[in-house]
Order: sequence, then structure tokens, then C-alpha cells
Amino acid sequence: MIRRNFAWRSAAVLGAACLALGACSNNGDTPATGSTSAPAAAGDGVLKVGTLLPQTGSLAFLGPPEFAGVDLAVKEINAAGGVLGKDVVVSDTDSGDTSTDIASQSVNKLLAEKVDVIIGAASSSVSLSVIDKITGAGVVQISPANTSDKFTTYNDKGLYFRTAPPDTLQGRVLGDLVVADGNATVGLLVLQDAYGTGLAKSVRSAVESGGGQIVAEEVYDPKAADFSAEIGKLKQANPAAIVLIGFDETKKIVPKLVEVGLTAKTKKWYFVDGNLSNYGKEFPNGTFEGSKGTLPGAKASEAFQKKLLEVDPALKDFSYSAESYDATILTALAAEAAKSDSPASYSKQLAAVSKGGEKCTTYQACKDALTAGKDIDYDGMSGPIEWNEAGDPAEATIGIYQYGPDNTYKNLTYSTGKI
Repeated sequence: MIRRNFAWRSAAVLGAACLALGACSNNGDTPATGSTSAPAAAGDGVLKVGTLLPQTGSLAFLGPPEFAGVDLAVKEINAAGGVLGKDVVVSDTDSGDTSTDIASQSVNKLLAEKVDVIIGAASSSVSLSVIDKITGAGVVQISPANTSDKFTTYNDKGLYFRTAPPDTLQGRVLGDLVVADGNATVGLLVLQDAYGTGLAKSVRSAVESGGGQIVAEEVYDPKAADFSAEIGKLKQANPAAIVLIGFDETKKIVPKLVEVGLTAKTKKWYFVDGNLSNYGKEFPNGTFEGSKGTLPGAKASEAFQKKLLEVDPALKDFSYSAESYDATILTALAAEAAKSDSPASYSKQLAAVSKGGEKCTTYQACKDALTAGKDIDYDGMSGPIEWNEAGDPAEATIGIYQYGPDNTYKNLTYSTGKI
């Protein structure tokens, strides 16, 4: 379902919020330059959260759990007395993808509303297209799903953060998995954008370091009408395993792989966070059976999943819900620590509340510790986080999953590592 109400919301309506269909990246990775944005919010005592998450476009399937994560966090924050004694309010917008100008228009709207933080985008390339506009306006941006390594060294004025790890870690885990499964030769089919090529580079490094060989690396345009040429070259290279790095266009690629005999039964398929989805009845039973994939994020507890389903009963999976939840909680805690909702003030506290102090795992407990004058270290639903100077998590967890005959995936294990 599509989220249609973009007006400010408070705790009273969050429980009944209509969540949208809507990590990544999308095609087009040229950062925007310059800004004609509204002045930064000066801090008026009310923490205003803007969301820039996919309701439409090639990552729309990630929208519902991300919106649910933000909504659940705000619901709990306000139940605990809000921030600075007032309820947090939320304005939702669509990020679309880079084939449209939706994200830029959404950012203009949010800045005009003087939001204090923008949660999003999910797509790395969408974020790269608006990050200058957001940070140039003096507003904090926190993405729950950006994984491109470009953000680690980006000149973001200290205002960009992410709760998802850069793809150096996911690529390492995925490459190690491919080699550990006994695949001596590997073919890569890669989305042409910052996310796709960056992740492919990390996968290649891990495969080759493990003694495997990349026998083909085909980069494709996601807007192409047909992917036969790239798939033909993969077939000619005859790899033991095929790593698919992409988004929603995967639904068009898979039938072509099957058509030329590169099925999940004859080749080992591997997926990434951008296309690891419960495809279910969209494909014949067994199409994905045995395939594996990786997804950043620690295991979402049953209790957390239950709370998310109370916010959105239609959720099919929980990808990046924890990262969205943590991004919102950390923003609120930083504002409490700074005693201000001004981005210029609380941005300096974001890293501080994520590491080095007394451990706490809920907004209420952390807020109480801050009130008591204690230094805190919030450990979230997505992991320990501990933001470094670049705004990246210093440590993160990658889940490894496998598809069953019903074309849905289940977790096999988790791998935690330093970035």
C-alpha cells in the first residue's frame, strides 16, 4: 500500500499510520552540487523528523520496514515523554529512485518544513544526489541503508551518518561465503551505479583473496529493456557461481538466467541486500531454492518484529527496520544530550551517545541515564553501532540467508566484524 499522508504526525496517530510500499543504491551516482535550500532549523524545542524513504521505484520493497522502524521508534520516544519534554513529530516523503526527481522535490518540502533530521535515503545514489542540499542547509542526514563506500570520505560537514555498514564488510562476508561453498570460479552480474560497482569490488577482492577466480564481471544498465548480452557472456564464461548485485530488475534477470540454463540448480546463485527479497509465488516453486544472500543487520528479535507488525500488520520482511529504528532513537538521544533539537548542536552528540559510556538499549533507559548526568552508549536493534569520525558504524553484523523451495529466505547465520 502507498503511504498517502505526508502531513506532520504525532504519537496519537503513529499507531494507525498507513505505511508505504516503497540499500543500498540506484543508478546515477553523481553528487548534486550547490544548494538553494531553506536555512537550517535553528531549534524550536520540537524535534522534527523527516523521512526520505522509497514508496516508489526500484527499492520500493524496502519502504515498509523502514517506515515501520521510524514509526515504532517515535511511538516509543513519545511514550517515554518525548524529546525536551515535547512529542517528536514526523513528515514522510518518497525518495523514488534516480530515474526521477522525486527525491529532490521531497527534500525541498522537508527543508521548507524545517525538519531537524532527514532519515534516508535507502539508495546510495539517491543520497548522493541530495546530500549536498541537505547538509548544505545545515540539516542532519542519517541513512538506514546506504552502503556505498563513497560516503566514508564524502565532504558532508559532519552532518551525514548511517546505521548500515559500508559494503567493504558485506562484500567481504559474501566473497568469503562464495569461496567457502567450494566455488572456484565466479561470475558477477552488477548494477551500474555506486552501490553495485562498489560492492562488486569488495566481493572480487574477497573471492580472489580466498583463492577463487572471477571469470566474468558484467555491468548492466538497470533501465535496459533486455539483459541477454550480459547473461550470454556469463554463460560463455561458465562460472560455478553467479553473484547478482542489483535491485528490482532482478525479477527480469532471473527468468533470462533460467531460459539459458543458468538455473539455481546448475549454478549457485548469490544475492545481496538490494535484491534479497521474499519472491514467493512471483516465480515457480523452486526457482530460487538453495540460493544464498547477505543482508546487513543483526537478528531482529521476535519481540521487535511483533512491535513492528503492530505498526504495520502487512509487513512481509524486516530489512533495515532496525537500522531505521536506531537512526531515530539516536537522533532523539543526541538532542536530549545536547538539550537542543538544533542540528548544529545535537549533531555533535550523535557519536557520543553511541559509544564509550554506560550501556543502555532502550530510549527510556538511555534518557533516564542522561537525566542523571551519565555518559551513555546506546546499543541498538541493529547492533552496537558506535559511530566513528566518518559517521560509519565501527562494527556491524551481516546476516547470511538461504532460499527454500517456496522462494522465500531464512537465516543461516550471522557474521560480525569491524569496518
